[in-house]
Amino acid sequence: MVHQYQQKIGLKNLCQWVQLPLSSFHYKPLAGKPGAKPSLYTKMLDGKVVVNDEVIGSIKKLLSEEFVCYGYKKVSASLKQLKYLINDKKVYRLMDENNLLLGKVIRTTGKRQFVKHRKITATCPMDYLCLDIKYLWVHGEQRWYYLLSVIDVFSRKIIAWILQRSIKQIDVINIFRRINQQHPIKGVNIRNDNGSQFLANSVKRYLSSEEAKQEFTHIATPQENSYIEAYHSILQSEVVERFELSSYYEAKIIMTNYVEFYNTKRIHGSLNMKTPQSVWDTWNSQNNTSTKGERMSLQTALSPLLENTIKNLIINQKCQTFNII
Repeated sequence: MVHQYQQKIGLKNLCQWVQLPLSSFHYKPLAGKPGAKPSLYTKMLDGKVVVNDEVIGSIKKLLSEEFVCYGYKKVSASLKQLKYLINDKKVYRLMDENNLLLGKVIRTTGKRQFVKHRKITATCPMDYLCLDIKYLWVHGEQRWYYLLSVIDVFSRKIIAWILQRSIKQIDVINIFRRINQQHPIKGVNIRNDNGSQFLANSVKRYLSSEEAKQEFTHIATPQENSYIEAYHSILQSEVVERFELSSYYEAKIIMTNYVEFYNTKRIHGSLNMKTPQSVWDTWNSQNNTSTKGERMSLQTALSPLLENTIKNLIINQKCQTFNII
C-alpha cells in the first residue's frame, strides 16, 4: 500500500497512517545467516594463528585413539591442553560441521554385500567371524547393558567382547583394532546384521582399509547369523537366567570368567565334544601358522621373491639355450 501511493503522498505520512516505522519500511534482509561470520582461524597460546582445518585434524586424531569416546566439552578441554585458545561453542560448531559429535545420526552410503549362503563353511581359524549385540539386564542398577561378542566360526572361540552402557560405531572399530593386533583380519570374512553400528560408514571404511570382507544378513533373518546367535542363547541359559547381576562390575567379572570357561573348558557338541580353544590350538599346531590373515601376509611378502626367482630362472634358461645354439 505504501508503494502504491508513495508518488502522491509523502512517505512519512503514509507510514504514520498505516502505523509502520520508517526503519521497518527501509529494512532489507541480508543474505546468509545473521550475525558475524565465523572465524576461519584459531589462536594458539604462544600467539601463533592456525587455520581451523588444523584444529579439525587435531580433533580427528584425538577421537581416533583407542577407547576415546569424547563429547565436545572433553574435546575442548583436550584442545586447551594442546595450547589452543578455543571455547566450547567453537569446538561444538567445528565438530558439528564435520559429523564428529556423539549421538549424531549414523549415515551410511553405498551398497551392502549381503550373505549368499546361510551356512558358513570355515576352513581354518580367522576364516569367518560373526558378531552381534545382546542386551544384558543388571538387576541391581535396574538398567540394560549392551554386550558385543565376536566369535570365530571354525573353532567357536569368542575372540573378543565388550560390555558397555551403549555400543557406538567407534566401539566396533576399536574391537576390530584389538583383534587385528593379535590376529590380522586381512582377507577375513566378517558377518553381522544390519545394526546401525555395523552399517556406519566409518566401520565399513575401517574394515575395507584392512582388506576384511564385511557381509550383512538379510533383514529379519537371524538364522543367517546363527553361530553368534547360538552363543548368545547358551549365554542366556547358562549365565543370565542363573545369576541376578547386582552391578555392572559384577556383570563384567562374571562375563570374563564365563568367556574363559566357554573357550577353555566347556565342550561343544558341534566340535565333537572338544573345547573351542583346543580346536583353535590343534589346527594352529598342525599347520604351523595362526590365522588366515597371517598366511596372506606371508604370501604377500613372498610374492616379490617368487617373482624374482622365476625371472632369474627364465633368464638362465634363455642364456643356456643361446650358448647351446
